[in-house]
Amino acid sequence: QVQLVESGGGLVQPGGSLRLSCAASGRIFSINDMAWYRQTPGKQRELVAAITRGGNANYAASVKGRFTISRDNAKNTVYLQMNGLTPEDTAVYYCNAAITTRAMLGADDYWGQGTQVTVSS
Repeated sequence: QVQLVESGGGLVQPGGSLRLSCAASGRIFSINDMAWYRQTPGKQRELVAAITRGGNANYAASVKGRFTISRDNAKNTVYLQMNGLTPEDTAVYYCNAAITTRAMLGADDYWGQGTQVTVSS
């Protein structure tokens, strides 16, 4: 099976920075797009940033210029560098990846367990 394990969440003051990591492991043939989502209580999960295997990234308007998504294909890992954090960034952050487990099969969506990011003074 495939697992996505996130790390790097925590409590940070406004204006501070955090770096999230998400490592995929298990039966992996290839990983296509990887992404970070976030969710707050009572709201739908929203896309924060996504990156293709080739490194093309796109961002939600609310984080553009402050967050940077990157990936290390050799390590099956995606990162989210978050700078200039505000209380509005407080949420549970989820890693998502489109993973093919065997040759000739399509990719399935996998999710991490989520990591809490709290921005507060």
